[in-house]
Amino acid sequence: MRLLSITAVLLINLFIAVRYTVNIRRGTIKPALAMWVFFSIAVGGSLSTYLSAGSFTFLDNILNSADLFLCIYVAVIIYLFGDKSTRFTGFDRACLIAVLAILGFWLLTRQHATAHSLIQLILVIAYFPVIKRLWNSQENTESFAVWIGLLSAPVFSHNSVISLKSIRVFQRCGLVM
Repeated sequence: MRLLSITAVLLINLFIAVRYTVNIRRGTIKPALAMWVFFSIAVGGSLSTYLSAGSFTFLDNILNSADLFLCIYVAVIIYLFGDKSTRFTGFDRACLIAVLAILGFWLLTRQHATAHSLIQLILVIAYFPVIKRLWNSQENTESFAVWIGLLSAPVFSHNSVISLKSIRVFQRCGLVM
């Protein structure tokens, strides 16, 4: 079951990467670079707080591990091949300041549990540029198929995350009985 979980997540992420690359190159979508940069930061932070909580491997949290590569890849593709509308706007820069403040808090305090909660806030902030773009745009700037993939990958990833090691760490932290 774990192998199926890992394989499914990797195949979904490969589909998303290929779809984004093709659609951006064709000019049929114009995703916000800011969102993918913020996702890269949040997923990297989430994965590092997860790995620091116990003796976990990258495969124990396949969704974060695969998403980190996906987010960085898509950000680079948007940067290299996206049109001018995909670049950071003034609003995106304001969101970036909030993201950097959260990262600064984590680096200064090293409070992993609090940082993990704040990283979830970064994920929320990451959607702001997309929502603003979709609200103001006269055309669809995102791929529906990609978003279905982004929503389906977590369904398959749970089998790689829920392991005996995870349950023991969660028990030690008082998160489960």
